[in-house]
Amino acid sequence: MANKRDYYDVLGVSKTATDEEIKRAYRKLARQYHPDINKAPDAEKKFAEINEAYGVLSDKEKRAKYDQYGFEDPTQGFGGGNPFGEGFGGFGGFEDIFSQFFGGGSSRQSSRRNQRGQDLEKEMTITFDEAVHGCKKIIRVSVDEACTSCGGTGAYSRNDIHTCSQCNGSGYVFVQQRTILGVARTQTVCPKCNGSGQQIDRVCPNCQGKGKVRKTKDIEITIPAGIDTGMTLRVEGKGMAGDNGAPSGDLYIRFTVEKHKYFRRDGNDIEIDAPISFAEAALGTELSVPTIDEDVKVKIPAGIQSGTKLRLRGRGVKDPKGGSRGDQYVIIKVETPSYLTNEQKDLLKKFDSSYKESNKKSTWDKIKDFFQGKR
Repeated sequence: MANKRDYYDVLGVSKTATDEEIKRAYRKLARQYHPDINKAPDAEKKFAEINEAYGVLSDKEKRAKYDQYGFEDPTQGFGGGNPFGEGFGGFGGFEDIFSQFFGGGSSRQSSRRNQRGQDLEKEMTITFDEAVHGCKKIIRVSVDEACTSCGGTGAYSRNDIHTCSQCNGSGYVFVQQRTILGVARTQTVCPKCNGSGQQIDRVCPNCQGKGKVRKTKDIEITIPAGIDTGMTLRVEGKGMAGDNGAPSGDLYIRFTVEKHKYFRRDGNDIEIDAPISFAEAALGTELSVPTIDEDVKVKIPAGIQSGTKLRLRGRGVKDPKGGSRGDQYVIIKVETPSYLTNEQKDLLKKFDSSYKESNKKSTWDKIKDFFQGKR
């Protein structure tokens, strides 16, 4: 590392310089030596050196390691490289920094080299019971997978792969264009290798040089208990294959849950209507109430009113994210008979007469008295 200049010397700041002083020094030097502005033969080299120094000194962790180890940091590996993990290729990765400071610079485009595979999205409809209890399902997908014949390289053999002669393996080339402001230098994907940085003499006959083959396969997925309509499940690595051995994308499944005949769901809570007769409401009773797990006996107090909610704690749906379980609410519905025999009618009339005698004023009478007092 003897030929490398100290990063503080490169930016012209002291080792005690503040973050703001380092930033100001970088802005000044980057503007001075940017290759689109400075046409000196060594401008591009100096610009890369400035960016490398700023990439380390502007990062607190990297700066601390550099102050301790210099260029011999056993964990960072500063030596001659871009601390952001990309080769300069002219001044490649730092164009984004320059653009943030000055609103200009060359445009960057993504290389296809080692690009992660695309994600897949699918929709699935499941029953209410499958959603609240969880289940396993098989889903069929058509995906691009790495070709087994060439290992995803797209070449007939390893000997048929060579570094691209036009971009020297970087995947990028620079194009100069004249504008009203002068000559603009633009970075773009190499047209010869299509951004891969490689050239192939003979392609794999199985994938025709693509490195991937389309396959339809069945994937078993585990649906957690508590999933609900609109929720999405991520299945890692089950999307499209990446380029040149890069990781595959993910599979995202969006769910629709069918409605239940009697249960209603509100978040992690469950509701169910419990119809009872007038006599049961007046005298009280005991009901065997279905829940999503089992039947539960519930005491109905005498005199309960229609619409009353009774809570069964912890009898709702599990939270799919690991939270607490919801509750179940039993909603009392007092049924009014639509057909009565003559005997039943007579019995109700006797009851009504007896009830009115024991209760001098009905609720309706009290309501009428209230309004008459207002008039």
